[in-house]
Amino acid sequence: MKTNAVTEGRQFDWSNASEDYAKYRDVYPQEFYQRIADRGLCISGQNVLDVGTGTGVLPRNMYHFGAKWTGVDRAVNQINYAKQLAQTANQDIKFIVSPAEELPFPSNTFDVITVCQCYWYLDYDKVLTRFADILKPDSKILFLTMMWLPYEDKIAGASEDLVLRYTPDWVSAGATREPIHIPQQALEHFRITHHEEYPLYVHFTRESWHGRMRASGGVGATLTGERLTQWDTEHRALLDRIAPTEFDVLHYAAMAEITLTDKP
Repeated sequence: MKTNAVTEGRQFDWSNASEDYAKYRDVYPQEFYQRIADRGLCISGQNVLDVGTGTGVLPRNMYHFGAKWTGVDRAVNQINYAKQLAQTANQDIKFIVSPAEELPFPSNTFDVITVCQCYWYLDYDKVLTRFADILKPDSKILFLTMMWLPYEDKIAGASEDLVLRYTPDWVSAGATREPIHIPQQALEHFRITHHEEYPLYVHFTRESWHGRMRASGGVGATLTGERLTQWDTEHRALLDRIAPTEFDVLHYAAMAEITLTDKP
């Protein structure tokens, strides 16, 4: 999705990264999805909305748990890839183009809203009231993230340093192990009912890690033309110097669950 977070005078535009996103961002280990289901969320009998769905990574990988999924994203290319990937997998998932602030759903529609790897882009003054309206009473929002740890993992740190040379104001750089922050505005309609943080090792080849980095906000959603080509060449050379053919990258994952207590 486009966001008001501006880097070097340009907005992020995830449509520019959709091809790499579809190919390289589906990297969450099974444990990530199982922990969600173990909370009794995104399972059979529930109607779930995935906000900022991108190429539909979360609904496609949790489809087998039985929930009815809808994914929304404002980036047209992301939704196009999401539809193609779900169709190829014979999955009945509804994907639509929409900003989070203008969700086109009636009141009391969803049991769960998931917001994975994009909650820092939301205008909470606008979206939380909208979320509360389209959720059923006592329903939940689940914020999710999985980030590499650049200060603890050599390869992640070196790759991130290179991105920051090209995109110095990248908002997602410098991740550390910490709980997901719940904005104060959320407490008008919700209460915090669960949070957890845990480490994960994610396996990559040089090519898949290069693609994962390229499909990030600091590269594919920001750089274009010659700048993207230069980064691409430098990053491949970097991995040839410092990385084995296959390797694990240390990440941390986190979730924060808030429950609707006050319908607007």
